[in-house]
Amino acid sequence: MGQFINLKAADGFVVPAYVAKPAGQPRGGIVVLQEIFGVNSHIRAVADRFAAQGYLAVAPATQERAKPGVELGYTEADMNEGFGYKTAVDALPAPGVLQDIQAGIDHAANASGGKVGIVGFCWGGLLTWRAACTLKGLSAAIAYYGGGITAPKEIARQPQCPVMAHFGDQDHWIPMAGIAAFTQAHPEVEVHVYPANHGFNCDQRGAYNEAAATLASERSLAFFAANLA
Repeated sequence: MGQFINLKAADGFVVPAYVAKPAGQPRGGIVVLQEIFGVNSHIRAVADRFAAQGYLAVAPATQERAKPGVELGYTEADMNEGFGYKTAVDALPAPGVLQDIQAGIDHAANASGGKVGIVGFCWGGLLTWRAACTLKGLSAAIAYYGGGITAPKEIARQPQCPVMAHFGDQDHWIPMAGIAAFTQAHPEVEVHVYPANHGFNCDQRGAYNEAAATLASERSLAFFAANLA
């Protein structure tokens, strides 16, 4: 359904992005932020599903500044490799990868002609939160099990658009105490907790939980429909 295009960030860096277009006039744009495994088949499938719902979906390659063309699976070796690229990107001087995400937002707005939302998974969930708090042109943001999102320095941020967050109560990367602290600090954020593990939305991972993924998807689509109309 989609294809890769090149976007240009504010500093001139070229960012590949997978773009999935709907059949008719887009009802808005959605930026999809990857996990640490690249814009792999799972992330492309997520973008395709949003396109099937009528949105123009844009998935920028957020590890491109560290390693071009990352596409990994979900083995332990893949996880270690992807974490290394993620660490390298996080260490970039500000604004770092956020300018690549801004390029994705701008393209989604221009190509769809409508409002833009953003959704991210794992590391992408953390980047979604940072985008919601610092970038321009967003009307809604949804973070799935954002690793690091419950750290004090992240909790201190203030979102500039409506935010929804999905967590799993069996996620050893994001303890329930952190989720409670995030929820208490941000009553304006719509937080949902599922009886699930980290990565529950990805049907390529052992942690996949169909019931949780389905419910989170229904809630996410309703949230975007309400805020991107």
